[in-house]
Formats: sequence, structure tokens, C-alpha cells
Amino acid sequence: MRPLTATRAPVIHRAKPLSGPDAEFQSADADAVRAEPKLRLRGGRFFRRGKGRADPAPSRFSYRFQRWMLTPGIRLGVKIGVPLCAVVATVGLYFAAEERREAVRAQVDNLITSFQERPEFMVKLMAIDGAGAGLADDIREVVPLDFPLSSWDLDVEQIRDTITGLDPVKSATVRIRPGGILQVDVVERQPVIVWRTREGIQLLDETGIHVAEIAARTERSDLPLIAGQGADQHVAEALELLATARSLGSRVRGLVRVGERRWDLVLDRGQRVMLPTERPVRALERVLAVNEVQDLLERDVAVVDMRIGARPTIRMTEAASADWWNTKVTMGNGQ
Repeated sequence: MRPLTATRAPVIHRAKPLSGPDAEFQSADADAVRAEPKLRLRGGRFFRRGKGRADPAPSRFSYRFQRWMLTPGIRLGVKIGVPLCAVVATVGLYFAAEERREAVRAQVDNLITSFQERPEFMVKLMAIDGAGAGLADDIREVVPLDFPLSSWDLDVEQIRDTITGLDPVKSATVRIRPGGILQVDVVERQPVIVWRTREGIQLLDETGIHVAEIAARTERSDLPLIAGQGADQHVAEALELLATARSLGSRVRGLVRVGERRWDLVLDRGQRVMLPTERPVRALERVLAVNEVQDLLERDVAVVDMRIGARPTIRMTEAASADWWNTKVTMGNGQ
């Protein structure tokens, strides 16, 4: 037989009715809930349905639109591009009428003209310094300005180019001085040599540029003379030859360019020194050295030909040649 064991009965806890103040509070709340009237609204199911959604995220379209608006380029376009387009469209619509454009253009022109014609911008006269009376008259003739006029209407660079285009002008500067004076400073070309051509007599500077024309050689007898086609292209060489021939003094009449390639030194009594194409100054120095020792150019010599440096040639005058032949014949008969 099994031994008898004592078994423990399960304990069941039952809610005891409240008593005291707690019971009073619970009964009061229950009565209030039962006594509170219920308010029913139309569309209550719609609100209950929205309130019951568990996912608060936006829709796919809303999400993509928000991401698109956050793009830097789109944000810049919305903040700047849209207002700018609106302003441009407004201005374009306003200026679409020809009458409005003409009115605005006339107003702008009036404002510009009134500003440019203020007294402090007006030029009243032109002053020329460094030029002779004749050159100053030529400058005023080639630059005809009707004073007074606004400095905004003066093209200083163009005026300077026009003045430097004159043959006697070596350089020029043009500026507007305070007081409304157009100041022109001119550096004239100084003639250093006279060039005789078939067309006339011209004065040249040290670079061979034309300075002026004269009617006769006597007007500038203080300047040396050159002649021949193309002589103006070799003025520097001509001046060097003339400086070398200073020892001959007043006997020098000038230089003649022959064949546009070489020089002939012309002296009084019709004497001529024919110089070579290459190193003419050196050849002239040899002739002058011989003249210092033997008075070559003081004799009856018509031409000293130095074109061939290794074989200088002397041509006597006709009278000297006739005397020489007569002397030779006489001596031959005497023998």
C-alpha cells in the first residue's frame, strides 16, 4: 500500500471589495464615466482611420519632391533664378514698346550730355609749344577744332597721330591742362643736309626724313649738299664722309650718289673723288693722306678713282694732259 502523503491545497486569491476612501473614489469615477455624454461627429470614421495609422512617413512623391528641393542647384534657382526671371520678364514687357525705348534713350542721352558739358570738362583753347610759326599754323590747319568743346569729345591719341604725321614734326605730346587748355608739345625735326633732286630742293634730317622744301640752295647755304637718286636713304653715310673731308674746307661742294650704290665727292675746279661701294670712308682717308704729303688735289687732277682699292687711278685735266703731251713731244724731238 502507498503511504499516505499530505497534499497542499492551492491558494486562490480573490479580489476583495474595496472599503473606505478607495471604494468611494472608484464608485465616483465609474459614475462619472457612465454619466458623461458621448459626442459623435460626422466623419468620425475618417479621423479614427487616420489616427490608427502606424507609419508616420510621407508618401513617395512627397519624399522625392523634398529631396529634389534640397538639391543646391534647385535651391539656388528658386532663390535667385525665379526672381531674376521675373524681373527680366517685367523689364522686357516694359521695353517691348518702341515709344518707351525712345523715351528712355532720350532721357539717358540728356543726362550724359548735361554731365559732359559741365564747365570743368570744357576745353576753350589750344596751346602749341616747341613749334615755329609756320609749323604752328600747319598744326592748327590739320587739327581744326571749334572751341569751346567738351573734353569727352576730344580724341587725344588721334590728334597726336595727326600732328606727328607732319613732316617737320619728330614727336609730339597732347594733353589737357587744368583750366580748359589743350596743350600740344612738339619736337621739330632739325634739317642737317640739303638734297637736290629733279623735283626740287629738300631739307632732310639725320635719318633722311623730309623736313621741308626750299626754293633755292642759297636759302640754306650753311648745310652740306647731296644729290642723286636714293641719296636720302644714305644720309648717315654722307654725313660721315663730309665729316672726314673737313680738312678740305670750302673746297667741298657736296656728294653725288651714283647708280644708287656709291658716292662721288665733288670739289671745286671740277675735281671729283670716285669712292668705292664698300668702305668709302677708308678710301677717302687714303686720298686725304696722299694729299697731305704730295698735294695731290692741288695739282691739275680731274678725277681720283678709288673704286678699285688695289689700283687707284688718277685722271688729269685736259689742259694738263695737253701740256704733258706737248712736253713729251718736245723732249722726243730734242732727243
